[in-house]
Amino acid sequence: MDEKILVVDDEDSIRTSLAGILEDEGFRVVFANDGITALDVVRKELPDLVLLDIWMPRMDGIETLRKLKELHPPLLVIMMSGHGTIETAVRSTKMGAYDFIEKPISLDKLLVTIRNALGMQRLKDENDTLRDIAFSERQMTGNSPAMTKLKEQILLVAPSNASVLIAGENGTGKEMVARSIHFHSQRKDGPFVEVNCAAIPEELIESELFGHEKGAFTGAVSQRKGRFDLADGGTLFLDEIGDMSLKTQAKVLRILQERKFERVGGTRTIEVDVRIIAATNKVLEEEIRAGKFREDLYYRLNVVPFTVPPLRERREDIPMLMEHFLELFCRREGLERKTVTPEALELLKNGSWPGNVRELKNVVERLVIMTPGRTITETHLPESVTYGEAAREAGAGRLDAVLELASLREAREEFEKEFILQKLEEHNWNISKTAEAIELERSNLHRKMKLYGIDGKR
Repeated sequence: MDEKILVVDDEDSIRTSLAGILEDEGFRVVFANDGITALDVVRKELPDLVLLDIWMPRMDGIETLRKLKELHPPLLVIMMSGHGTIETAVRSTKMGAYDFIEKPISLDKLLVTIRNALGMQRLKDENDTLRDIAFSERQMTGNSPAMTKLKEQILLVAPSNASVLIAGENGTGKEMVARSIHFHSQRKDGPFVEVNCAAIPEELIESELFGHEKGAFTGAVSQRKGRFDLADGGTLFLDEIGDMSLKTQAKVLRILQERKFERVGGTRTIEVDVRIIAATNKVLEEEIRAGKFREDLYYRLNVVPFTVPPLRERREDIPMLMEHFLELFCRREGLERKTVTPEALELLKNGSWPGNVRELKNVVERLVIMTPGRTITETHLPESVTYGEAAREAGAGRLDAVLELASLREAREEFEKEFILQKLEEHNWNISKTAEAIELERSNLHRKMKLYGIDGKR
């Protein structure tokens, strides 16, 4: 324990007695005999907590409290008075005091109050740190034109209460966009509640969204709040909304229109103040034409449309994303910071990345854990990265031919064949060197060459 406590009181005997008790408890104690001196002390050495008397010369405790809160709003202040009234206690609490203690002071009560106040502050600091870490892990990284435009759009729409519809492929970071909108909104201190509409069974989705009353169905042994309830005052993120049934879509539409609903099995109308952000990897216009998505709900959600670009359309962001993920995972695993060679980075920039940023993040996590040294080279990269690069280097004509094949298996086999052919050519058809370069056993390379009809006698 090394917390510093400032004792502000005009009576020497009280300052001395409090100092002895607090120092015995492990606190560092500094003093001020009036409010003006207290302000000077706080400006020079910010304490963790202030014990502040109300009745003092030059400047009373209420005025000192007001100035202390102007100087440093989070500062913990416990008021003390021998002439206290309920009105004074209420007034000081409204002005930001943590608590009010009457004189003569009960030392046990004082110590409990101090420990509670400092414990609450530590918990708040830890929560703020965790929230900052969580946000940094989910922040959107990149300075490409597409990402710069997206960030500008977020800052424009965030302060409003408009519904937002985010479109994009799987793994592009639609949730990050939703969280960023919430973080920059006036609702940032409210809850951010996420619902994956594709992951919840149809028979449970209504209960998840709207909650249920006790006895509403078999297994409903108690009342349960739904996600709309939990998001009151904040943001509700409906991920993969294109997978929501038409029946549930109708109920969501009603909430958007009326801002109220009933729980499953209930009759009481509940009003909520919730901002809706939805996301989908489907083309909802096509879903509407197919009769799978309500057109009226689409227009309610699509007030502000966002599109998150796939990673292949912003390859210039990959170096920055790599740095961000390396920092994240090295810190999380307690490892020394790792670096990536230019050759490996070039391969990563030219990867196909069908899984987008999510796939890149998973690859970096694997590299951080599996690379023995501090330097990640091209030899450490997984086959999925180098394989995609080799396929692209095979040439547009070869790629077009592959895309005409009937099945994914055939396409993969053709890609692999082209990859092996290219590597054999690079190493003058030396089997041993080729096997070493592609990190494959020599016997396995022979087997694949035989499988694909590659003649090694060239």
